[in-house]
Amino acid sequence: MKPGDAQRKLRDLLNEWDPIGVADLVQDEYDCLISPILSRLTHGAGRAEMSEFLGRELTQHFGLSHPYDVDRMAERLTAWWMSTGTQWPVVQPSAAERDQ
Repeated sequence: MKPGDAQRKLRDLLNEWDPIGVADLVQDEYDCLISPILSRLTHGAGRAEMSEFLGRELTQHFGLSHPYDVDRMAERLTAWWMSTGTQWPVVQPSAAERDQ
């Protein structure tokens, strides 16, 4: 999947989710989440890590007191990413991990 395609699809998914209810008026409201989400997914983040990230962003960045359906969205994001067939990058162990 090309980076531009992934960004467009992710924008669509975030706008469909629309946790603050503005996607009909502002198409780029959630663009600040695109790079951090893609970074986490390409480094192998699973549903739990994505859920934690989304919850933190909705409370700290967007100011929601009750994050909207982050577990379901995290599942949707990880399932979408896996369906793209994009390979996870190989993560080399650190020197400390190799020495264990």
